Amino acid sequence: MATLNVNPENYDIQLEEKKRRLTDMFVPFSAPDLEVFPSPKLNYRMRAEFRVWHEGDELYYIMFNQHTREKYRVDQFPAASSLINQLMPLLIQEVKSNDTLRRKLFQVDFLSTLSGEVLISLLYHKPLDEHWQEQVQQLKVVLEQRGFNINIIGRARKMKVVVERDYVVESLSVHGQNYTYQQVENSFTQPNAKVAEKMLEWAVDCTKDSQGDLLELYCGNGNFSLALAQNFDRVLATELAKPSVDSAQFNIAANNIDNVQIIRMSAEEFTEAMEGKREFRRLKQANIDLKSYDCQTIFVDPPRAGMDIDTCKMVQAYPRILYISCNPETLLDNMAILGETHHITRFALFDQFPYTHHIEAGVLLEKKA
Repeated sequence: MATLNVNPENYDIQLEEKKRRLTDMFVPFSAPDLEVFPSPKLNYRMRAEFRVWHEGDELYYIMFNQHTREKYRVDQFPAASSLINQLMPLLIQEVKSNDTLRRKLFQVDFLSTLSGEVLISLLYHKPLDEHWQEQVQQLKVVLEQRGFNINIIGRARKMKVVVERDYVVESLSVHGQNYTYQQVENSFTQPNAKVAEKMLEWAVDCTKDSQGDLLELYCGNGNFSLALAQNFDRVLATELAKPSVDSAQFNIAANNIDNVQIIRMSAEEFTEAMEGKREFRRLKQANIDLKSYDCQTIFVDPPRAGMDIDTCKMVQAYPRILYISCNPETLLDNMAILGETHHITRFALFDQFPYTHHIEAGVLLEKKA
């Protein structure tokens, strides 16, 4: 994680600059007024990772300056959640006083939730033997006695040791309704939970009074799928990463949602299936008949690279396109194709990453008359 200049006094200034930049980028597409969803100014990141520095008897977290690559000590990290900040000094103190836990430890990762759970990953340059496992079990007990709902993972070369479980269960509120999400270590999750809630609410608002079914590409752990299901007859969602697909299935069951189906396919594979270029055994095994779906809306949340050309052209066939982007530059590139057939009717900025240049954007596109 790079250094961040977390200064709440500068937050509004940096947000205004992002608003101006995003608005200017989309002038060629006659975008409507930008809807802006700010972040909490402090303690907004649910994830944080730190290198660990050994100096004699001392042990402490460090980060690196993004520009100079110089290291600096970190005892507290105001961007991270309050839970992470509470745990940081307690964890390092316990590890520092235990030779088995501290030896060859080089990194600590935290994954926290609004629901009060924390997952800690301890990364080592040594094998993790039975004695280490005994000691880390005791560490878990000590931290639980301090009031933390915690699980711990040990990682070393070709090793992963899980103390109870390797995930947290988050609870996000969408217009007053709570949704449960399993979030697995090293799988993608939205880092800023409060802004994630605003993104879900915006997507639900954009798709109110929708007709037919929803097709979703790049669905991850079903983050959007579950909240959007209320607005559609059925949801068919695709995701390539197996851990994310498994979490999505967990989340569907945990939220008692019966109109969402997840299929493990890449967006490119699904495009080939839709166009009849290839038949996929996975679709047959899941008893999915693509022709039975009446999808008038497609939702996409692609990686930073955006959508490939063939997927963009496939997406053009849908009357409504809801597009969440973590990289407005590639969204702009995709708009060169999507803008041929669709115009922007909703336009949003979600400040997932305060005090950085990164922007999360959303557009609702509707087919031109």
